[in-house]
Amino acid sequence: MLEQEIIRMIKEEALENHVPIIQDESLELLLTILDIAKPNKILEIGTAVGYSAICFSKYLSGKEAKIKTIEKNEEMYQKAIQNIQKLHLEDKIEVIHDDATVYLEGLKEDNTYDVIFIDAAKGQYLKFLKEAIRLAKVGGIIIADNVLFKGRVLSDYNEHKHRTATNRLRTYLKMIEEDERLHSTLVKIGDGIAISIVQNK
Repeated sequence: MLEQEIIRMIKEEALENHVPIIQDESLELLLTILDIAKPNKILEIGTAVGYSAICFSKYLSGKEAKIKTIEKNEEMYQKAIQNIQKLHLEDKIEVIHDDATVYLEGLKEDNTYDVIFIDAAKGQYLKFLKEAIRLAKVGGIIIADNVLFKGRVLSDYNEHKHRTATNRLRTYLKMIEEDERLHSTLVKIGDGIAISIVQNK
């Protein structure tokens, strides 16, 4: 089976099972960024079934280039491993089965990542940002997906169900705008993508 056919099947299965994966237009933007950045090390927070990591792997630059991706859910972790094995990408993609909020705190790889992609629990984006700034190189790119949270973040949404996550995402956008270490922009495609370049530490 052709590589692109396998990737298409992974995407279709995820959508059929209501697994949250990156939207097409958002993925297109990220792949353009990766094509320009030519990253050697990518950190992904939130693997799901491995779809985005698999797509990103084509843009790694260098023989030792690698993606480290973290997934808390056991079922998603196992599915990601299977999908990565189907494409023989085990040497390029390392899947960590852990809670990213805990794992990242103990990750001693400061100033080494070219790109960090945040696409996990929305209520934890502030913790992820703190660790991402530490782990990224100067000149590295931090990308956060779904920062508009289905329109809630830029509206007057204040319902109890998603209030905490919505408020934390509002704080995330405020922080990346005000943090002098970062140069950031919000792109209103998909469910909103925040892109931050680490200018200094």
